[in-house]
Amino acid sequence: MKSTWKQRWARLRARLRPPRTLRVTRIGRTYLVVTFGVGLGALNTGNNLLYLLLGLLLSMVVVSGVLSERCIRDLSVRRVGTDAAFAGEPFAFRWAVSRKQGQAFALVLAEADSPLTGAGGVGYLPSGVEHIVRADLVAPRRGPVRLTGVQVTTTWPLGLFAKTRVLSLEGLLLVYPKRGYACMDPGDAERGPVGDAGNPRRNDGSGDVTGLRELAEGEDARRIHWLKSASMGKLLRVEREREERRTWMLSIEPGLEGEGLERRCEEVAALAHRLLEEGHEVGLHTAEERLRAGTGAAQERRILRALAWLGFERPRDEEAAA
Repeated sequence: MKSTWKQRWARLRARLRPPRTLRVTRIGRTYLVVTFGVGLGALNTGNNLLYLLLGLLLSMVVVSGVLSERCIRDLSVRRVGTDAAFAGEPFAFRWAVSRKQGQAFALVLAEADSPLTGAGGVGYLPSGVEHIVRADLVAPRRGPVRLTGVQVTTTWPLGLFAKTRVLSLEGLLLVYPKRGYACMDPGDAERGPVGDAGNPRRNDGSGDVTGLRELAEGEDARRIHWLKSASMGKLLRVEREREERRTWMLSIEPGLEGEGLERRCEEVAALAHRLLEEGHEVGLHTAEERLRAGTGAAQERRILRALAWLGFERPRDEEAAA
């Protein structure tokens, strides 16, 4: 299991973080250089017009700081999250941001102190309205990502400075293995078709066409062959072969670490996706848990969750849910 010292360090950094951070933008650097030049000119020449211009430039810096602070104050943010996050590829992530009174402009939201890259923005946020901000984030590796806070940045009104505030918000994002292709065969199935469930001659599947017969009452109308039905003057139903359903139990060898473990997780995820798409039953066996065979999208999600947690310390509430 991987240690939790990184999580503790992230929480300590969150506690010691200043309430606001300020960064000078590219335009702001040019503005400050011009202001400094005007100040030097005013000192050397003693021209009152230069002093007046210097005061105007400095006052704009103060106005920018006051207005940007009003933008990021009194904000409420909650995570909407994502449907699924796969390592190494963009995934849609959402936050819901609102404020009780006043308006906010040019807000940029991102996850603070996180390996996730990417940000989303909103140009105008009125009071009393919850706005959904969408961003395409990228996670470098699979596994659980601890989220400590949401970073809100604004460059309003002049774009001279980027003022940032971090709203503390604990969370967890589970990143699935990278999607790719499996370069290996899944091996032999544990068992073949059982009873009528896997009879390849059963005429209610999705395989090759075996014939036509009259549609019975209560049957699915999507099976009707409309061209033949029009020529025969009655509703005819298409009969297709049912393909075999087999069961595979995929496994990850104990003792794998580093890139070897990452690559094996990616291969198992790709094999599970392919077999489940074909209608087979797939299970998973690792050194930490064993998932019984199943079918469908829910089973694929369970396999992906197990692969994402493999090699990481799972919290107790997650173990109870599993």
